[in-house]
Amino acid sequence: MLETTARRERRNTLLLTFLALLLAYVLWNVPAFDFLMYPLRLFTTYVHEAGHALAALLSGGQVIGFQVAPNGSGLAVTAGGSRWLILPAGYLGAALFGSGLFYLVNRLPRWADGLAIALGLGMAIFTVLFARPDGTSGAPIALAVGLGFAVLLVVIGAKAPRWLTILVLNVLAVLTSLNAVFDIWYIVQNSEVGSGMIRNDAAAFSALIGGILPSWLIALGWAAIALGLLALSFWHGVWKPLRRVVEDV
Repeated sequence: MLETTARRERRNTLLLTFLALLLAYVLWNVPAFDFLMYPLRLFTTYVHEAGHALAALLSGGQVIGFQVAPNGSGLAVTAGGSRWLILPAGYLGAALFGSGLFYLVNRLPRWADGLAIALGLGMAIFTVLFARPDGTSGAPIALAVGLGFAVLLVVIGAKAPRWLTILVLNVLAVLTSLNAVFDIWYIVQNSEVGSGMIRNDAAAFSALIGGILPSWLIALGWAAIALGLLALSFWHGVWKPLRRVVEDV
């Protein structure tokens, strides 16, 4: 009986995962759903800037604050810490967050409710401590995104059925991972972007190492790492459990 229940849970989780992948594809490619994608794009920017901020803290630096602009761009202002860790931590941190969340949700679906609550509480604390209004428009986008998604995650984790929690977490994980990969790939294809006074992360990292490597090559390396993280999470989170379901059948 226990074995049958475990198999049923595994199949249900896999079905929810594929549904989340389908939803992510539809949201990304159907213009009619742009109004839903907009807050999700702001969420991925929030995760990107949070990656810079966390890297600064972990490397002994300080976080002055981070911003999210209405157009989806962002800025993290830090002091001290290791620039070698802080600069890649935006894209790679977002890729690690998305891939790690995807893996945990699919390998440990029974923990999905607690994971959503913990993530929501963490976002709320981080937002209150470090989120700042956008420097150009003055709009408190980072605060709204951080607290809005924090409340959503806590409510879903505490009140919603587990299948809905798994679905929401999977959609957030997939979109964050893919957005990190596509953003890095955009830099690879448009290496001149950010080559002026305001530089993208890859261009800033290239300057940090004295221009030994061009920004497009650095971005290409980051893209490879991000894709590798996504592939690993899919392999261990979806493919291996799927093989077990097939073998059980």
